[in-house]
Amino acid sequence: MARPFRFGVVAPVLTDLPTWRDRVRRIADSGYSTLLMPDVPLWQPAPAPTLALAAAQTALRVGTWVYASPLRPPWNTAWEAHSLSVLTEGRFEMGIGTGRPGIEDELRERGMPVPSPGERMAQVRETVSALRELDGPDVHTPVVMAVRGPKARALAVDVADTVTFAMFPSDTREDIAGLARKFRAERDIELALHVPVVGDSVAPFMASARDTDPAALREADSLAILPADPAAAAEEIQRRRDEIGYSYFVFGADFAEVLAPVVAKLAGQ
Repeated sequence: MARPFRFGVVAPVLTDLPTWRDRVRRIADSGYSTLLMPDVPLWQPAPAPTLALAAAQTALRVGTWVYASPLRPPWNTAWEAHSLSVLTEGRFEMGIGTGRPGIEDELRERGMPVPSPGERMAQVRETVSALRELDGPDVHTPVVMAVRGPKARALAVDVADTVTFAMFPSDTREDIAGLARKFRAERDIELALHVPVVGDSVAPFMASARDTDPAALREADSLAILPADPAAAAEEIQRRRDEIGYSYFVFGADFAEVLAPVVAKLAGQ
């Protein structure tokens, strides 16, 4: 059976705090399920206190999108995630991955070791294992993994509750559908899709990404873009669930109001 739709918003603090709080309340009032924070040092406040603040003022679920595992020791990440689960009374989701493009330069700038891809994968596994120990039998913090290659997908089969596939600008619909089919042949879990482009607009936190060009994405029939028209977007979202299995859709905060009619129509359906 198809999973019901849910919708999340990545809403970093890029304005003054009162403006951000107002935005968070509007997101909650529009029917979105989850408020998400990126993990970019010095770009905004740290994810954990920011998410705790959002959870205290709304009934939203909150989560990281996603922790970059090389930036902190696994046990510290697990402790932070478990603490957020407890303090939000089960409304926290730990998104985690092995690090975004360019993470190696960030680590060197901060005098931190640069782990190999295999070591990063081991860090993710160790983080989730420590989280499960801290959660114990009475708490289950959902784990969302950002994956691409076969080793990351295999790890997600073992430990994740939700999976999102990292996409390249050249990826076609069929490229990602193929990854989803291979993954779901091993385990049928929730699939999440991050959509950074709506119409001709790019989410601000994606603006520096190479080749994030709306026309090129449309030409490639990419899943990274949705129509700006709410009716057309709703139809396309339903198609992506029917054909691929996506049920959790994540947008940038600047698109939250544009796509609110989509959320009102589809959330929970």
